[in-house]
Amino acid sequence: MRIEECDFFVVGSGIAGLMSALYLAPHGRVMLVTKKKLDDCNTNRAQGGIACVMAEGDSFEQHVADTLTAGAGLCDEGVVRRIVSEGPERIADLERLGVCFNPRDDGMPGYDLGREGGHSQRRILHAGDITGQRVESVLVDQVHKHPNIRTLEYTMVIDLVTTRWLGHAGENRCVGAYVLDQNAGEIYAVRSPHTVLATGGCGKVYLYTCNPDIATGDGVALAWRAGADIANMEFIQFHPTCLYHPQAKRFLISEAVRGEGAELVDADGRPFMKDYDPRGALAPRDVVARAIDSEMKRTGAPYCCLDIRHKSREYLQERFPNIFEACRSFGIDMATDLIPIVPSAHYCCGGIKATVDGMTSLPGLYAVGEAACTRLHGANRLASNSLLEALVCAYEAAGRMVNDPQTLPDPLRIPDWQYGTAVASDEAVMVAHNWMEIRTCMWDYVGIVRTDKRLDRALRRIRNLRREIRDYYFDYLVTPDTLELRNLALAAELIVRSAARRKESRGLHYTLDHPATRRTARDTVLPGRGR
Repeated sequence: MRIEECDFFVVGSGIAGLMSALYLAPHGRVMLVTKKKLDDCNTNRAQGGIACVMAEGDSFEQHVADTLTAGAGLCDEGVVRRIVSEGPERIADLERLGVCFNPRDDGMPGYDLGREGGHSQRRILHAGDITGQRVESVLVDQVHKHPNIRTLEYTMVIDLVTTRWLGHAGENRCVGAYVLDQNAGEIYAVRSPHTVLATGGCGKVYLYTCNPDIATGDGVALAWRAGADIANMEFIQFHPTCLYHPQAKRFLISEAVRGEGAELVDADGRPFMKDYDPRGALAPRDVVARAIDSEMKRTGAPYCCLDIRHKSREYLQERFPNIFEACRSFGIDMATDLIPIVPSAHYCCGGIKATVDGMTSLPGLYAVGEAACTRLHGANRLASNSLLEALVCAYEAAGRMVNDPQTLPDPLRIPDWQYGTAVASDEAVMVAHNWMEIRTCMWDYVGIVRTDKRLDRALRRIRNLRREIRDYYFDYLVTPDTLELRNLALAAELIVRSAARRKESRGLHYTLDHPATRRTARDTVLPGRGR
């Protein structure tokens, strides 16, 4: 079996993975793998922007306070302060690489800053309404140019390799991974003293999501199987405003639309958010998503609407060109029509338990971006804090690895991949059926509003499915579909187990059986397998 060597092994190609690679490249050989194309990631679909204190009248203290309020008592204030205060320096790094944010349109120096739900000030840096796409394209170009970065597309990690699994005595640590080259059908190993998981979230665990198809919880599943701790997986953020149209697959209506004055109304045009929260349409996402869910159940309508008809067509086309054109392609004129919307799974506030500098409970393994749980977001992420976290943590994690060099145990032989008696599968329908059953189960029982009975039912069904998938995994040759299904099922179980442990309602976790919030906030930590 072929074994590849590198100093830093980065998995994932969103802003967290690409920036990690760029920060690490001056210090050694970087191998970056991604299971699809480099730009097939959540970052590429981020419309709103990056939250950062950049204007007079705003302050780090205000940004910290807004983040802590949204996080419903579960943020680590030290983490919040560190990430918020470091934001401007990391934005400067992006600009040096070639990212351009919208300037003020009045000729004065500064940025055209947007405002989104939960923010007390305008502090959202944006590049039109396709900020993520603009950032991703610049970073992909920079990564391609760097001689120390080797990028491999259509390459998927099967499992991490640890010293305990290899039979080495002493402290368990990550030393690399088995990977699948999807184009060649070849399985080989990567050996590295530093492995960075920047694999994004797990939105595809749910039937309705605005995430791309790649968001199958791979990093969380890989880390847990290797022995790393997982934290706060019950906090799944449902974006309140995903376009409701039979042909509109996963299209978000950015929170920035509400930031510019759009009102949330029912299907008849009646505003309702002030009935739920004095902040109205700019309340945090957990509040808005539950309000929309409640209104849909109250009225029996399959959707609610956004109303921004008080803005001129010229303004909407200039401020939201991508959203305006997308809506128009579906027969919706933002200037004259209500925009039908529904909540959809959007962001996982939990993940691999990690520090700001990426360290996990498993030495040699780092996690950054949405795959990590740093406790910045607490029980509910403040809008546009995710790209900020990815930037800062990529920088800090790279610094930690460079300043704390590690060597692999010697000798370190990774055994050949064992195919056993596995054969090629002729039952693709099983993968498709189990995939749909997991997602339907999670949507019905572990959604915006939960109960103990629903969670218990979900756990039984998911565990049965995992047993079926485990048998299938060992009986047939490895394919990308079976790897994603295996990871998706595990991510689903970790979400359900975490939700069942939280006997309160806090932030994004709302349960009818325990509607009160406990006085003391505690994390939900699931130790990695074998610990």
